Amino acid sequence: MRQCGVLGLNERNIEYIQKYNARALFPLVDNKLQTKQLALAAGMAVPELYGVLTSHHDIRNFSKIVAGHPGFVIKPAHGSGGDGILVIPGRRTRSNRYYQLIDGSFISEPEIGHHVSNIISGQYSLVGTRDCALVERCIRVDSTFESLCYQGVPDIRVIVFSGYPVIAMARLPTRRSRGKANLHQGAVGIGIDLATGTTLNGVMDETVVREHPDTGVPVKGLAIPQWEELLLLAASCYPLTSLGYLGVDIILDREFGPLILELNARPGLNIQIANQCGLRNRLQLVEAQNGHGSMEEKVMFSREHFSSTEYG
Repeated sequence: MRQCGVLGLNERNIEYIQKYNARALFPLVDNKLQTKQLALAAGMAVPELYGVLTSHHDIRNFSKIVAGHPGFVIKPAHGSGGDGILVIPGRRTRSNRYYQLIDGSFISEPEIGHHVSNIISGQYSLVGTRDCALVERCIRVDSTFESLCYQGVPDIRVIVFSGYPVIAMARLPTRRSRGKANLHQGAVGIGIDLATGTTLNGVMDETVVREHPDTGVPVKGLAIPQWEELLLLAASCYPLTSLGYLGVDIILDREFGPLILELNARPGLNIQIANQCGLRNRLQLVEAQNGHGSMEEKVMFSREHFSSTEYG
């Protein structure tokens, strides 16, 4: 594994997270509301925020917050792994009292209120403490991914080291993952050639897949639009947070293009499996650059040096 340049968990924690990510900066990314406010202040693209529910008393304002919006997403500010996220793509009512969820089932407003109450109580919080609920615009998936999705919204994870994108993958929701783009819950991870933005083969658990398990569509050879713009957006999250080793999750919206979904100070290592490529050599090459150069230069360097070798 070491000879293949695979980065292990202990090495990641000691040599990269501990060394390059000051713990005092973790709240910038562990709190989705703080991340969004930081990005908005910097003029960076994020899904529109409709409102924030910080107390049980605020739940009575829910109808006003979503009024006039055909779809929305409710998520805990301190959530992880997609837990607690409620996606409502459009209001299709029965007697004007119900919302339709992404799986086609219906939920009433009192049930939504109960869910928000659980979020605020900290049921989905990383550390189990009191939380708040964000109400955001519901993403309209870029047409590029329509045939490769099962109900949910796919995203693109880019690991950024000192401002250099070093590896990337797309995460596709499946029936098994219940429409969530989470590999641990059964989503498909697809490696991406950093040079071209073209997808490689995928992985589900530890098994290589060449087709989406639900749609049967081949996962390899998909050209991701606005790839350079997407990489520049990811790279810009380094000066935004000062976190040297960072996972950036980006979604492609049909109308607004690449948007920052969330940031992660402890990105997982399954991305190596999806790309069939180790991280260590890439990280060491970036370390040798001493962090010099503009964001554009760093992205250019990454595209020139980290083009993936396609595999069978």
